[in-house]
Amino acid sequence: DLREMSEMVLTDLGATLQILRLAGREYGATEDRPVRIADCISDLGLRTCLQAVSAETIGRQERKREVVELWSHSREIARCSKLVAQDMAEIDPEEAYLAGLLHAIGLLPALLGWRESAMADEALVGLRLAKRWSLPSCVTEFFSELQLPGYATRWSVIVRKAHLRANRYGIDCSFDQEIRPRLYRAGQQ
Repeated sequence: DLREMSEMVLTDLGATLQILRLAGREYGATEDRPVRIADCISDLGLRTCLQAVSAETIGRQERKREVVELWSHSREIARCSKLVAQDMAEIDPEEAYLAGLLHAIGLLPALLGWRESAMADEALVGLRLAKRWSLPSCVTEFFSELQLPGYATRWSVIVRKAHLRANRYGIDCSFDQEIRPRLYRAGQQ
């Protein structure tokens, strides 16, 4: 079932990124590029998507705990972003979910030991990755909002509200309290 497969992919930051990267590679940033995960799977083919999702992309086990923490945090913020967007006119809750799920991709290079890890500004790294991978516009716009003064702030407002909502449920607010130091401390314990 395509819907079940899409829901399963959307619970995993890495799987979602892999499929969106495939779509970005195939379509670039064109207007006809599929944005929803179900459309990406349908367009690219189930076998291709399963191969991309099953490829091992985390080679260093010493960071596994931090990766799991980031994945859990991203999933919770995505869920809360979707809830926030459901109360807003003219905002697609599915796009808000993606913006929430991918809001911390700027941490991936340092976490996974990529060469971009030397950059200190996670929002700038996130923007560069979103553009390089031709991620959906809601993700690119989110990072642009964080980088460019005067840029509209709808996605960053949603993600900030999602963090506040998640914080009420006992989840640490990494958007406001900088997830990076907490992730590194967790790995050192």
